[in-house]
Amino acid sequence: MPRLAALSIDLDEVPCYCAIHGLADPPEAARWAVYERAIPRYVSLLDRLGIRATFFVIGGDLSNPRAAKVAASLCAAGHELGNHTQDHDYAFSRLGEPALSEQIERASAAIEAATGARPSGFRAPGYTINDAVVAALARSDIAYDSSLFPCPAYYGAKAAALAAISLAGRRSHSILDDPRMLTAPADPYRLGTPYYRPGRGPLELPIGVTRELFGRLPFFGTSLSLGGPALARRLAHAIAGRPLVNLELHGLDLCCADQDDLGFLARYQHDLKVPISRRQAALESAIEALRARGYQFVRLVEAAQAFS
Repeated sequence: MPRLAALSIDLDEVPCYCAIHGLADPPEAARWAVYERAIPRYVSLLDRLGIRATFFVIGGDLSNPRAAKVAASLCAAGHELGNHTQDHDYAFSRLGEPALSEQIERASAAIEAATGARPSGFRAPGYTINDAVVAALARSDIAYDSSLFPCPAYYGAKAAALAAISLAGRRSHSILDDPRMLTAPADPYRLGTPYYRPGRGPLELPIGVTRELFGRLPFFGTSLSLGGPALARRLAHAIAGRPLVNLELHGLDLCCADQDDLGFLARYQHDLKVPISRRQAALESAIEALRARGYQFVRLVEAAQAFS
């Protein structure tokens, strides 16, 4: 099997970040920065690199006709659209039945209504799943999950950030996953019971972390944006050797405080202060390094077919 790599991009809009940091709703000028500004930048970059990506879409956002039109254009251009739940509730994994299944089904129906195609893949808000989520996915027509991020450095940073938000007197909507998730396989596997052990459940395509020799460091948009092209190349070499490199990004990774009316958020999302040109250069450096190591870029749905 050839070495496979995929770009997967979560289209969390600006209100999601306000929810993380315990902030009020954003100004209207910034509300749709991801769909109106970031996605065109991604499309231009991906076209230039000759890559088709997987975009994880929040179903509720497609009630905006402009967002639905953008989603349809992504699908028409050959990109994959995945299910990112209907409402992007950060406590999604704590919902009971039938709410879990409803969040999955409503998002799939919204994506199908906007594009004519049902999504094959799923990603949970905040990367957080549990056995109940896995059971709901098994009852759905979702073919694969891509939520697990078994990265100690990210988990520690998230825990510290949530503590700092609480100490500042704000309430974050984000939650921490079960720390035992950090022991899950970092390569594709079928989810078992518990979900961080291999079994016979839905196929899991974990988010990229470097090989164990390098401590499972995060290989995703934030680390590339803050580290720049040189660190991006080093991380790419440190993850090379995995059968699948799942480079996870966010729409906000190609937004900027100055250009996109996001100055109010930049004091909390420090990567928004990094020029877009530097972030694009870091992403291109990582992609070039992976291609030099023989990786072929595919959509996650194609990776799922290969590992099934």
